[in-house]
Amino acid sequence: MEIDIRIPETGDRTTDEVHSAVAWTAVLAGATVAVAASFVLLTLAAGFGFTLESPWPGSRPALTGFSPALGAGMVTVQVLSCALGGYLAGRLRTKWLNVHSHEVFFRDTAHGLLVWAVSTLLGFALGIVTVLGQPAGLAAASAQNPNVAAQFSFFLALGLILSAFTACVAAAIGGMRRDDMHAKRLTP
Repeated sequence: MEIDIRIPETGDRTTDEVHSAVAWTAVLAGATVAVAASFVLLTLAAGFGFTLESPWPGSRPALTGFSPALGAGMVTVQVLSCALGGYLAGRLRTKWLNVHSHEVFFRDTAHGLLVWAVSTLLGFALGIVTVLGQPAGLAAASAQNPNVAAQFSFFLALGLILSAFTACVAAAIGGMRRDDMHAKRLTP
């Protein structure tokens, strides 16, 4: 089911928006897919041996097992999952009528950034819940080897920046694709 939002025109040719420019259902759907894709890709990476877990039963995760290869895998997971979520948000948003194409591009990009922000907050909250019982072990590991903690922080920041950019671009591409499909449906 498709809903088109028509913006009424006033006498001086300015438009008054009657609805928010943010399609929160599309943003939440994209963020949910991004978090789910992260878990799937992290599970796949763990299957390939990229993990902070020790192979011994009952042991806790430690940053001492962190390597640049694991960092690159972490960045890849962030970028791919946010690209999928951003694209989905761009495709699921409603079509804006009587809005300049530059504004449409900006709004699509903003939807991608919102997908990234919501999925990052959800992932952070889930990570805190997971690590809540083990903060002493992680703090001790980072105190023993601050270089590893710095590498981990670098790769985390790099992944966040790249995934934010990727989500914005993917949402813009998804929005353009959605508008192209909508235009083809309306033309005979």
